Amino acid sequence: MSRLKSSARISLIRKGSVFVANPLKPLTALGNPTAQSDTIGAVTITENPDTALASLASRLGREAEVASLAASAGVPLPGPGRAETAGYGAFWLGPEQWMIEAPFATHEDITAVLKPIFTDAASITEQTDAWVRFDITASDLPGYFERLCNFDMARATPGAATRTVIDHLGCYIIRRSLTLVSLLGPRSSAHSLHHALVTAARAIL
Repeated sequence: MSRLKSSARISLIRKGSVFVANPLKPLTALGNPTAQSDTIGAVTITENPDTALASLASRLGREAEVASLAASAGVPLPGPGRAETAGYGAFWLGPEQWMIEAPFATHEDITAVLKPIFTDAASITEQTDAWVRFDITASDLPGYFERLCNFDMARATPGAATRTVIDHLGCYIIRRSLTLVSLLGPRSSAHSLHHALVTAARAIL
């Protein structure tokens, strides 16, 4: 089930002397009922609202236990500057800290899924609604990203992941393949980040 097709909440609005049900329709971070996609020249920027996110941090002295539990559950824990995808996706945030990714359709409440796996050996925090994700495809990703940030995309192999700054916004970049990058930025600044991405694409036409 898509994140945009989850059960809608109901509000009541007054019409005359009666209250009627008014379904609250979920919107993407860009404020649309469906994910937005923009193709500018050889660059395609697609909003991806269908990923659930949670941060995971090993508790002091429990690092080996967390690694063992993660391996048993198919949760990758990549090293510095890296991302991996198995049953789950994950990228490195810092020493003994990772961001865990999963399909929203099966992990809408991702913390409720992960906490029983790691019990009290790790601290797990819901992150889904804190971030907006854009998937960017381009034949020349290095040429595109050199206009956006100081991340050296030309040297980054698939599986590279790092934190950087784009248009004064702290973001995470994950290189999925030679032509695909996922970018996570603050959801509250989704429009500003999208504008920066579109502007950079137009600059290389």
